[in-house]
Amino acid sequence: MTDVVPTPSSRLDGLTSWHADWSGLRVAVLGLGVTGFAVADTLAELGARVLVVAPSADDERAELLSLIGAELLIVPGMTEAPEALVAFDAELVVVSPGFAPHHPMSRWAAEAPAAVWGDVELAWRLRDKTPRVADWVLVTGTNGKTTTTQLAAAMAAADGRSVAACGNIGVPVLDAVRDPEGLDLLVVELSSHQLHALPTAGPGALRPRASVCLNIEDDHLEWHGGAEAYRAAKAKVYENTVVACVYNKADDATLHMVEEADVAEGCRAVGFGLGAPGPSDFGVVAGDDGGVLVDRAFLDDRRHRALELAGTDDLEASGLGADHLVADVLAAAALVRAVGVDPSAVRIAVRAFRVDHHRTEVVAEAADVTWVDDSKATNPHAAQASLGAYPSVVWIVGGTFKGVDVAPLVRDATAHVRAAVLIGVDRSELVEAFARHAPRVPVLEVDETDTEKVMPTAVRLAAGAAEPGDTVLLAPAAASFDQFTDYTARGRAFASAVHEHLRGDADGRPDVQPPGAPTD
Repeated sequence: MTDVVPTPSSRLDGLTSWHADWSGLRVAVLGLGVTGFAVADTLAELGARVLVVAPSADDERAELLSLIGAELLIVPGMTEAPEALVAFDAELVVVSPGFAPHHPMSRWAAEAPAAVWGDVELAWRLRDKTPRVADWVLVTGTNGKTTTTQLAAAMAAADGRSVAACGNIGVPVLDAVRDPEGLDLLVVELSSHQLHALPTAGPGALRPRASVCLNIEDDHLEWHGGAEAYRAAKAKVYENTVVACVYNKADDATLHMVEEADVAEGCRAVGFGLGAPGPSDFGVVAGDDGGVLVDRAFLDDRRHRALELAGTDDLEASGLGADHLVADVLAAAALVRAVGVDPSAVRIAVRAFRVDHHRTEVVAEAADVTWVDDSKATNPHAAQASLGAYPSVVWIVGGTFKGVDVAPLVRDATAHVRAAVLIGVDRSELVEAFARHAPRVPVLEVDETDTEKVMPTAVRLAAGAAEPGDTVLLAPAAASFDQFTDYTARGRAFASAVHEHLRGDADGRPDVQPPGAPTD
């Protein structure tokens, strides 16, 4: 009998376990960020031959590649595949999520004979490293992903589960599946970039226990090439879900995604919303002493009863009282209830939870003006939710809008905005939007080109426009990359500028101090 030599594709189809034979597999990894390094480290540990392609070696991770047994190929500009990459003859290319489909290296990968995966597909194939194989629940949406992911992980932990919040939240999912002790649950935050790369069928397709798309508004259009492609990527979160597809009752698009998804037999659609829930929903029941968050989905007599999860007073004490954050709590509760977390764990987790930095974070209060950092509002939908939480706002807005039209946000925000302070290298789109839709709102521009001067100038202008009772709100509705390294750096610069401004403005007055400062 003649031996059958497996083709590269048939070999890859069989690589669905940590314990499969990955040795000698030629893998090109595009990118050396946190994700790219995790991919290289994992595959090198499995015995694959790994070539990492990056624009420079000016990174601590580059120095570690040789230690883990991977090679590095420097391609300045990353505008085309060099001969050395072609000659490597990769059987598999793993593309980091920062590479848009139209990027030259992404196009090369798509046209190459090798298979193309993302890091999440690789992690799913390797999830059985230890006998303790974790369940997965998936979180995506235009806004609220990180808060919901953290909440769900906290709820599971309060129930005694060993859990990791991972994925787009900052901890690569590959690091989570390699936990030496194994985990009970992975709460995986997925960006549209990561979802774009996921297959919906075949050996690499995820089968999560529960999944949610929190909301959907235009974002990252320049990356995906348009709104339809962006929404199609988000909709992949529901594919093959086993127990519950959780959707937002206030966003019909998320329900349509569920209706169109190919899911496991018996999988249920579970809605969440701020009103009283129907059977199979999560919601809020009003009472004399405030509202109660309830589950009418995961109990036997859901047509006549509901399970109490937490009170709205619990949420207020944890900084989760704003409507969009209450929705995040409900979504997180639905995810973990789908995997059997006890209702009591929801209240325990909510009471101990604190909202992340740079998400509607109060920086200071002085002279009856509140300064709030929502630098994480990197798109119009997030900024709209933030603006709606305050009656009168001096709004610091601007940056890189990622192909999204900001005019509707400006039009709808006028009722809340006393004045606008515009930041960003190119402010013309904002100037035009305010002139057209909010001509009565005073507009102040920060034309500083020095990044270190941007926020001090913005804070000074905002302070001059603010009146007692106002909130000065940093909710840029845009990415930060034109002037700051990321939204975190932008938020820190804002907070530092606020505190410096208030120290200079206090003139020894003891009533000007950040919240939490010692008082007499």
